[in-house]
Amino acid sequence: MGLGVVSELVRLGVLSSTSDHASVVSINLFVALLCACIVLGHLLEENRWVNESNTALIIGLCTGVVILLTTKGKSSHILVFSEDLFFIYLLPPIIFNAGFQVKKKQFFRNFMTITLFGAVGTMISFFTISLGAIAIFSRMNIGTLDVGDFLAIGAIFSATDSVCTLQVLHQDETPLLYSLVFGEGVVNDATSVVLFNALQNFDLNHIDVAVVLKFLGNFCYLFLSSTLLGVFTGLLSAYIIKKLYIGRHSTDREVALMMLMAYLSYMLAELLDLSGILTVFFCGIVMSHYTWHNVTESSRVTTKHAFATLSFIAETFLFLYVGMDALDMEKWEFASDSPGKSIGISSILLGLVLVGRAAFVFPLSFLSNLTKKSPLEKITLRQQIVIWWAGLMRGAVSIALAYNKFTRSGHTQLHGNAIMITSTITVVLFSTMVFGMMTKPLIRLLLPASSNTVASEPSSPKSLHSPLLTSMQGSDLETASAQIVRPSSLRMLLSKPTHTVHYYWRKFDDALMRPMFGGRGFVPFSPGSPTEQSVHAGR
Repeated sequence: MGLGVVSELVRLGVLSSTSDHASVVSINLFVALLCACIVLGHLLEENRWVNESNTALIIGLCTGVVILLTTKGKSSHILVFSEDLFFIYLLPPIIFNAGFQVKKKQFFRNFMTITLFGAVGTMISFFTISLGAIAIFSRMNIGTLDVGDFLAIGAIFSATDSVCTLQVLHQDETPLLYSLVFGEGVVNDATSVVLFNALQNFDLNHIDVAVVLKFLGNFCYLFLSSTLLGVFTGLLSAYIIKKLYIGRHSTDREVALMMLMAYLSYMLAELLDLSGILTVFFCGIVMSHYTWHNVTESSRVTTKHAFATLSFIAETFLFLYVGMDALDMEKWEFASDSPGKSIGISSILLGLVLVGRAAFVFPLSFLSNLTKKSPLEKITLRQQIVIWWAGLMRGAVSIALAYNKFTRSGHTQLHGNAIMITSTITVVLFSTMVFGMMTKPLIRLLLPASSNTVASEPSSPKSLHSPLLTSMQGSDLETASAQIVRPSSLRMLLSKPTHTVHYYWRKFDDALMRPMFGGRGFVPFSPGSPTEQSVHAGR
């Protein structure tokens, strides 16, 4: 994490103790717990029920219990949940690495379906949960909650846990499901955060058609602007590294430049009030397509493993963090006078999450299948059930939004707000533990290995489980496939829009983008560059 992050944690008030010695003890204990999570995760690698996210949550909960006992019920955590820590330090490396490692061909082949699920589906889930909360909770005398709070609940519980999805789905085993569920999760998180932020400034007393249209227009603007900012930052990094070829003097500089520009894209989006999640995700995709091929061989190895390692540590940190904070006694004490009501509200929220997700997965899958000609491209009923189930998990995004709405600096003394916080924590723990543990067995039951294994192109950069640099067979295959003669007619565009768009994109990419920004097979010869080695090897 580095001393800079530690000092920032202290400055943000994240560390629960004010003394330097206690802070050092807390940091040592937390790092030791991270190491324990990694070791246990390795030992349970082949377990069909437990994944690393569940392991970190369980260790966090057990640690919280131990701290509660040693402090005689006064405190349960080493760290206090901070939205700044989550959104500024933990989330960016996770989302960026997902875009950096994703199989781009599979992702963009299903881009329309992903956007349909992530944007339209999230809106359907938001309205379903919000209307259910208004109809049920308004009769339960929870506290001083108004319509704005119920709409915020809809946005909070519409946010799926894309981080946990990474733990239970693998793009090499189930590429279609991975691209759909994770791609939808990224767009879903961005949509939920945009919805939540918009509701904070939404005048609920003067809702009319003009206001709704303005709201939808603002959402489309944020979506497109965030995407374009990520693409621009990625292209800028590719152009700078290609033109200057920093690696001939120092590989450390080009690696640092890639990391810093990736982080800069996220912070620029936050500075401009855009969606940092979407921006850094598409920045990762563009960097893997152009920038990564412009750096030296050693830098490719370094960046691939560095991004994956940072993402892995952030994920483990996150689940451990949530597990310990779940036992914060202050919030449970304010809700302890009505435990039955808290359990009832948590159960209702879980039911609304189930219904809200089913309300868009199955209808939108049906609509998506209508546009697919080939049966192999259609989403089967079994796959729809897995997509529905894998998206039921709620995680740190929901907790961060709930804390933003119902607490002040992590604390609350209002009965209704305390109940909503404890209910959110209960839903997150239950969904992550139960739904997360049952996802792998469900996939094995509904989608046997024989039907899961499909041919797909190697990701770029390649998966951590495959060799990084091979011969240029992949490039040769791409060149050969680009030379295939295809009819360029309107009927082809209407009958196979995805394939036709991809074909013309490849022509545009090879003719203009790669010569300008670099990429596989288009890096010009430069002394000390990766191409110099291949030129000498061919002589």
